[in-house]
Amino acid sequence: MIGISKLYCGTVEASDPLRYGRRAKDLPSHLLQFSKDKKPVVVWNVTKRCNLRCIHCYAHATAKADPDELTTKEGMALIEDLAQFGSPVMLFSGGEPLMREDILDLIHKAVSLGMRAVISTNGILIDRPLARELKKLGLSYVGISIDGLEEVHDKFRGVKGAFAKAMEAVENCQAEGIKVGLRFTINRLNAQEIPKVFDLVEERKIPRICFYHLVYAGRGTKLMEEDLNHEETRYWVDYIIDRTKELHDKGLKVEVLTVDNHADGPYLYLRMKREGNPRAEEVLELLRMNGGNNSGVGIGCVSWDGSVHADQFWRHYSFGNVRERPFSEIWMDTSDPLMAKLKEKWKHVKGRCAKCRFLDCCAGNFRVRAEAATGDLWAPDPACYLTDEEIGLK
Repeated sequence: MIGISKLYCGTVEASDPLRYGRRAKDLPSHLLQFSKDKKPVVVWNVTKRCNLRCIHCYAHATAKADPDELTTKEGMALIEDLAQFGSPVMLFSGGEPLMREDILDLIHKAVSLGMRAVISTNGILIDRPLARELKKLGLSYVGISIDGLEEVHDKFRGVKGAFAKAMEAVENCQAEGIKVGLRFTINRLNAQEIPKVFDLVEERKIPRICFYHLVYAGRGTKLMEEDLNHEETRYWVDYIIDRTKELHDKGLKVEVLTVDNHADGPYLYLRMKREGNPRAEEVLELLRMNGGNNSGVGIGCVSWDGSVHADQFWRHYSFGNVRERPFSEIWMDTSDPLMAKLKEKWKHVKGRCAKCRFLDCCAGNFRVRAEAATGDLWAPDPACYLTDEEIGLK
């Protein structure tokens, strides 16, 4: 996760996370990515059930719930363990998490134990009464996924009217005072929508937008051929940076982030160096604090059936199940060879990654994407668009 607005527009300084000792439990949400102890943000896919049919769904969500989903009692035990372990954020995802009947009870449990509860949703079910209830529960953030404006979004989602419902959800959250943002996964089928999405954010005064690079997982694997090439990626990352600066110069407080491609950080730094930006070296320091890809370290996933994964995209490998052992125990058990390697992945990456001068900022990028594209878990991530010259190989 690269905070474009924080880094490029100077809204965060290297001294800011240091004031809190860089402890995850003490850091405010906007500085959490710079924590030193890397207590994991946990994505819990609470259900496989969904009311849409998204073509790029990493979870292979279906119309029906999985019969083996964690019970309410098991979910409460999971949340208690995570809170005691020090996980700062409980991210409820799916499927569509709001289709789970006990979701409000689970959110309440997380908040009552001092965790930040956030939800990733398509927004379909967030009417005004539900938004009011979510506000009362103390939900910290609602991330609503869109793929463009109405025509493109509804095509991606497989349901006509999905975009209108998503926008109603934004309005309802705003009306009830819940922080709400948008999530947009970039590929060739919708990249042309990015300018329109920025316009939408500005017009509706939406305070946060996350642009996700495509990860080859779930149904998203079928879109591998529709991923941007390196030239296209550079173009759109530059566009995102430019529009972020425009919003900042207008005095609009919009947090803009890119997610799932840690090459964005060094790319931003190199651009700032070329521009003679005096904050370039401070940005590099912040990127090193961030540390790059956190799969198996600062981000983890629990599936609907209790399986524990390195992140929400790595569903083909499980470290264990919370029905058998607590998440906290599974997460710290480096007797699993993959878990041990993920905790020091910089020692195991191959090729240009191993020699890259930005390895301490990137940590080898997305291993699951490298594996999906090449069959080799430790091969270079094909989505890295930095040139050999930029990473110090020439």
